[in-house]
Amino acid sequence: MGDAVLVAEGLGARTRRGWVFRGVDLRVEPGEYVALDGAAGSGRTSLLLALAGYFRTTEGTVTRSAPAALGFVAGVNEPEPGLSVAEHVEERLVLLGRASWNLRRRRRQALEHLRDVPLDPKALGRDLDRLGAHQLCLALALVGEPGVILVDDVDNGLSEVERTVLEKTLRESGPAVVVTERAA
Repeated sequence: MGDAVLVAEGLGARTRRGWVFRGVDLRVEPGEYVALDGAAGSGRTSLLLALAGYFRTTEGTVTRSAPAALGFVAGVNEPEPGLSVAEHVEERLVLLGRASWNLRRRRRQALEHLRDVPLDPKALGRDLDRLGAHQLCLALALVGEPGVILVDDVDNGLSEVERTVLEKTLRESGPAVVVTERAA
């Protein structure tokens, strides 16, 4: 595997309806930005979830040398409507066992993780626009210090300016990033 954080070899997933995707070979190096494109219904989201370990495959292998984390994936990993941005981070810290038991200290920890995120810590998940949802999910993924972050539909529901901001943010996040987008 060498230095790669993610390697897929001959990866495929078949259901009763047929192949969702098949014959996928992919190698992702640390810090690399990889875009997977395809038409709607081509299996992009399923492939992304399989690369992260959340979708069962029927052939091939996926090897990760570092933890994988999901960024925004509509219907799978998106902000909870009733939680604030800071509460999302606080909850993630607790789930990862990295939060202080002291409430004030835990809240300070959450705000520290959000210092470079251009979101109001008090904003509720339901009030975030699509770019804000992507930014929050990226911040949450980074709490776990993954080697690779996987993000779905980076070109859906965003203006050209927002897409540029998101891509720049993802490229500068640190770990390798694999995104899906619609075929041009």
